[in-house]
Amino acid sequence: MFIDEIEIYVRSGKGGDGAVHFLREKYVPRGGPDGGDGGRGGDIVFQVVTTLNTLSKFHRKENFIADDGRNGMKKNMTGRSAEPLVIQVPPGTVIYNADTNQILGDMVEPDQRLVVLRGGRGGRGNQHFASSRNQAPRTGERGEPGQEMNLRLELKLIADIALVGVPNAGKSSFLASVTNARPKIAGYPFTTIEPNLGVAELDINNTLVLADIPGLIEGAHQGVGLGDAFLRHIQRTRVLIHLLDGHSEDPVLDFMQINAEMALFDSELGEKPQIVAFNKMDMPDVQEKWPQVRDAIEAKGYEIMAISALTHDNVRPLLYRAAELLKFAPAPETLTSELPVYSPGEDPRDFRIKPVEAGFRVTGAAIERAAAMTYWEYDGSVRRFQRLLSVLGIEKELEDLGVAAGDTVYIGEYELVWQD
Repeated sequence: MFIDEIEIYVRSGKGGDGAVHFLREKYVPRGGPDGGDGGRGGDIVFQVVTTLNTLSKFHRKENFIADDGRNGMKKNMTGRSAEPLVIQVPPGTVIYNADTNQILGDMVEPDQRLVVLRGGRGGRGNQHFASSRNQAPRTGERGEPGQEMNLRLELKLIADIALVGVPNAGKSSFLASVTNARPKIAGYPFTTIEPNLGVAELDINNTLVLADIPGLIEGAHQGVGLGDAFLRHIQRTRVLIHLLDGHSEDPVLDFMQINAEMALFDSELGEKPQIVAFNKMDMPDVQEKWPQVRDAIEAKGYEIMAISALTHDNVRPLLYRAAELLKFAPAPETLTSELPVYSPGEDPRDFRIKPVEAGFRVTGAAIERAAAMTYWEYDGSVRRFQRLLSVLGIEKELEDLGVAAGDTVYIGEYELVWQD
């Protein structure tokens, strides 16, 4: 199954909890705090694998969750960090934030890697909170929560040459005649319902990657026919071979119509080097049309050749001519070049307070993360969280809003009772 667009859910791993522990050994009556730190959670990483050419594997699995870091242990032993979760994608995959439509990365190079989400850092053990005034701290940190995101993956095939034209123009027959690809071939429109790739060998040192694009009709840029779902696969190709159906009532009109649809979808498609192939010259009635079609296409400034994909007549010369155009065609630009593109977004210290029934709801990246990392069962950790409320300015704003003793303050998944 060929799938070129899919939505998935990803979540990085939570950091391991820091340990609250005190050394207890024979002959060491006052062992100090020796709680180790938690390990880091696993990152979410995308990597290009050149042997893949479809997103079909994501149709079977749509949730990708990295492992959590291990908890810290006694004797100052740090928990093991989780390995990154590496998600393999084919070259040409564009990764979007599905909720904001922001482009996170354009994966085009072999083995290219993109870190989309960082794993949560491990919580600190109580060894870090010891001081001259508090030599036995019952304070620690839980691991930082992982991050989550809905992603949209969109595949744009990477090929040297795209075969375009109306349905039943002979694109699949041409691909089969010059490569080892075996696309479905039949004498009716829309035989090809998904792009096909093939590699043509010009000589021992030179090869071309060709993409057979399903037939386009008027209104394709708006989704008519097979729609605009496959027009994106032409964007990365550098040269176009435009096949004309010799049996068509008006091949020149077909040519103009397809070019107009490509330009409406993306204006740069109309500027790509293009060579026209008048197909099905093995038929006598098509041979009669050839002079008139040739003159009309050349008058528009395009180079045209007569071929027969069925008998392979003039097919190799067409391929060599396309290869010559390829030498001077500009390389396709990627949508983004800086990696990794991960960014925390807004200032994590920002917060918002909203009055709710029986209390207030506090939201903000830093304060919600701090609440998730607090050991609520230890007084020292609770006092540390209270100091953070003051440092961030949350305590003052709550007081300005009229918080009273007994009110409930909601932070993340926690419900805290306000006390004077």
